[in-house]
Amino acid sequence: GGLLTTNETVYDFGQISMKDGDVTKEFIVTNPTDKDIFVPTVVTSCMCTKAFIVRPDGTTKGPYGMPSMGYVWPSDETVKAGGSMVIRVVYDPNAHGPAGVGFIDRFVTITDEFKNELKLEIKATVTP
Repeated sequence: GGLLTTNETVYDFGQISMKDGDVTKEFIVTNPTDKDIFVPTVVTSCMCTKAFIVRPDGTTKGPYGMPSMGYVWPSDETVKAGGSMVIRVVYDPNAHGPAGVGFIDRFVTITDEFKNELKLEIKATVTP
């Protein structure tokens, strides 16, 4: 296990419609240790999913995407000792076209400086 934690690793959107567009979920990632933790990368498991770091002032950094679909910018964020950061996950049910109807299961992987991974998972059943 890694050093970063979250109270919620899986979120199920339930049934969502392609016609309603993107859906969003924010996860709170916490550093329960007494040392700052550097986070060099945030990546997603599919091109249909993007992740953003939401800073305390409300600004966002990202989007972070799927590594095999082009260059993924480093996140280069630090979670302060005892602090937390918000990861906003945005899923586009239209990204795969008509073939994207049905059950989906996607991941966002946050990797810390020690190569520990924290995986956040979203699920949904996509309808036309």
